[in-house]
Amino acid sequence: QRDQDKTLICDPTQINATQENEKIIEWEDFGHELARLWSLTSALKEANEKKLNLQEKLQYFIQEHAAQVKTESLTRLNELEEMRERLVARKVMMGNMSTRCKVATEDAKKQEKMLSTELRSWLVAGTSLSVARKRLQESNRTLNEKRGYIKLKNMQRKLRARQQYMISQVSLLYPVKSLVGPAQEEELESYPSSSRLGNSSVSKPINCGTLTILGLHLTMRPFTKMSFFTDKKEVQKSATALGYVAHAVSLIASYLQVPLRYPLRLGGSCSYVNDNVPPAGPTTLDLSWKTPLSATVKPVEFPLFLKGQDTTRAAYAIFLLSKDIEQLLNFIGEDSLGPRHLVANLKELLRCVQSSEFIDTS
Repeated sequence: QRDQDKTLICDPTQINATQENEKIIEWEDFGHELARLWSLTSALKEANEKKLNLQEKLQYFIQEHAAQVKTESLTRLNELEEMRERLVARKVMMGNMSTRCKVATEDAKKQEKMLSTELRSWLVAGTSLSVARKRLQESNRTLNEKRGYIKLKNMQRKLRARQQYMISQVSLLYPVKSLVGPAQEEELESYPSSSRLGNSSVSKPINCGTLTILGLHLTMRPFTKMSFFTDKKEVQKSATALGYVAHAVSLIASYLQVPLRYPLRLGGSCSYVNDNVPPAGPTTLDLSWKTPLSATVKPVEFPLFLKGQDTTRAAYAIFLLSKDIEQLLNFIGEDSLGPRHLVANLKELLRCVQSSEFIDTS
């Protein structure tokens, strides 16, 4: 190490630099120079202390500012997140509103089409109504005239004649006759009833047991009293005869354009009569006026035969069929002979329709 120092000291360049930096101070000035150096050292020390204080304050301010900036940034981030959530919710709400708007627009278009269709139908109906009104006015004018009334009467006579002809075909299809002897038949002339002209025809007493329809005898006894020894063939013949009567009544009602109060379901010897029975529970007065009658009644079928059926239901079915014939008699202005005279009432109905009074009735 000493050798290295010697070599360094012996270096002429270093020696010259040292000599240049050296300052020779006189002894008298040494105290002043020392005091100056001491003051410079103190000033440097104070400057370092101030520097350290400034560094600490600056670090404190930097940390405080950084914490404040961090807090503000977090607040801003939270606000931005809330704004983003609000924006997403607003977008979702706008999407729902646009969907609802599209649905409402489509519904409005459909309703517009429906309304336009209804409007067209109303216009067509109004045009048809106006045309029908004009025709009605012309018909009323024509009817008010003497010729119009005569024409109407002629049309009614033609209609009655047509109905009479069609019902006469029914009487040929299902002839109702009276048995006089064991092998002799003749047509029944008349039955006691009041006609439209007030003249009552006199004839022999009514005996329903002597009447036949299409050669079949209708016996009411098996329907009212049936036992094990009842003749099954007689029961079958009575059911077939009732099927003939039901078919004849149905044809006559259709030709006279009369809806039967008790509708028939035809099936030959297994025919039925329907009775519209109101439902149990609320009375007729309690039913709402908005409810149609067809929705408040329930049809019940009653058999016009005895095979496998209750005798009471079969007897009630015959009673309903007799009421249908009575309805047709009342429609043409005649009275019934009674609910027990089923075939006799049918015979009277056919006779009244085929008479000349039926066509001449206004």
